[in-house]
Amino acid sequence: MNQKTFLNGLSNGKKDIIQEIIDLMNQNSIEYCVIGGIAVNAYVEPVVSLDLDIVVIIDAIDKLIESTKNEFKIEKFPHSINLGSEDSDIRIQLQTDNRYQDFIKRASIKDIMGYQMNVASLEDVLTGKVWAYSDKQRRGSKRQKDLADIMRIIESFPELKSRLPEFTIESINRNL
Repeated sequence: MNQKTFLNGLSNGKKDIIQEIIDLMNQNSIEYCVIGGIAVNAYVEPVVSLDLDIVVIIDAIDKLIESTKNEFKIEKFPHSINLGSEDSDIRIQLQTDNRYQDFIKRASIKDIMGYQMNVASLEDVLTGKVWAYSDKQRRGSKRQKDLADIMRIIESFPELKSRLPEFTIESINRNL
């Protein structure tokens, strides 16, 4: 069993919607990068996640939404657009917060679970995780997952600890 088959099995995937969204972005020449937990997996030991967080170049979001409207259920929120499918439990979230736009130009192609994806740089993935952890409006369980992802990165790349805000370092130290 390959990694794609494994992930699609975990997500009750009747279709490979991760590959579908990657193919749609590539076919439409849409600049993007993957962030979030799946992006963390590009740099450290992988942990399974059913969330695919993507930053799309702001000028192409409408184009992407238009090209996905027949395949995905679309829900719009203040800082994201979520794409869902009855054919998979994978949740695709398009991040619309402008802070993430610069991540795209520093991204590179990485293999994650058998998928070739444009992934934010390690430093940008860490920054995004710090932003997510800092967001007090996020559910506590999501923030704890963000902190765990930050810890996974810092354990593998201790030189990046100096990039963390003091409150994040304090949270890490409390959890050790």
